[in-house]
Amino acid sequence: MDMAAIDRFEAGRGRLASLAYRLLGSAADAEDAVQDAFLRWQAADRQHIDVPEAWLTKVVTNLCLDRLRSARARHERAVGEWLPEPLLDGDPMLGPADTFEQRESVSLAVLTLMERLSPVERAAYVLREAFSYPHAEIAGILDITESASQQHVHRARRRIAAERRGGGEVDRAAARRIVEEFLTAAVSGRTEQLVALLTADATAVSDGAGLAKRLLRHRTPERIASSVRAGFRPTDAKRRMAGGSPAFHIAWVNGSPAVLAVVGDRVVGAVAFEVTDGKVASLRGMAAAHRIARLGETWARHGAGAPAATW
Repeated sequence: MDMAAIDRFEAGRGRLASLAYRLLGSAADAEDAVQDAFLRWQAADRQHIDVPEAWLTKVVTNLCLDRLRSARARHERAVGEWLPEPLLDGDPMLGPADTFEQRESVSLAVLTLMERLSPVERAAYVLREAFSYPHAEIAGILDITESASQQHVHRARRRIAAERRGGGEVDRAAARRIVEEFLTAAVSGRTEQLVALLTADATAVSDGAGLAKRLLRHRTPERIASSVRAGFRPTDAKRRMAGGSPAFHIAWVNGSPAVLAVVGDRVVGAVAFEVTDGKVASLRGMAAAHRIARLGETWARHGAGAPAATW
């Protein structure tokens, strides 16, 4: 392959990776899809490709759809048993973030809700909301009619809006203050304060520090507070598992505030928060190595200032 063709692909790699991440919810799977697209680009008769960007977008989209439709993916993504891979804000794989729709489409909440869409609905929604493709182009990418594209996007928007908790633009300063209060209460063991900071219908889900075979769920403020308190209680066993005593940093993950547990420069766990009307509406706890790998790599490259709390 000539260098011009390689450069043409590399110029669009970031956009393709962002598209694949939104479709798959996994950075590792997104990278695999983009690499598969590169191999197809190498093998293609490029003289007959009029618009390389459109051709590559279609290839990546369809590679992602194949993954979403596979038996393995259906098993792994059984409703309620899957969490998206979190990315630290600033990671280029998060892609365009100029509009509210673009930011919303990559939030952990919406990535989770998109699991309930059909693969084609998910692709149409992402192409429209995150990348502003006109329906005529979406139809060409997905091999459907323009009116079918409009219907898929409409259904996806309606389903996500019906199940989306909170939503709207985040007041970052206010959300950070709530998470700081929550972290202080968690580390100091003030369960009543944790309950007071949660909405009445708050939910929590975690991968059990990466050890549970199935996701752990809690659906009342009292159960969530008890679980959080237990999770933040320092023990020798936790220190051994983490490789030291973690420091807790406030960061932003997929546009939402998060607490990262860091030992040295290694992220060993993350809790992402949704804050609504001055309270915590949901938490997602993640510590499985495959789920926080890229987040940890990004953190190690950029680092941070003083922690918000320590053990």
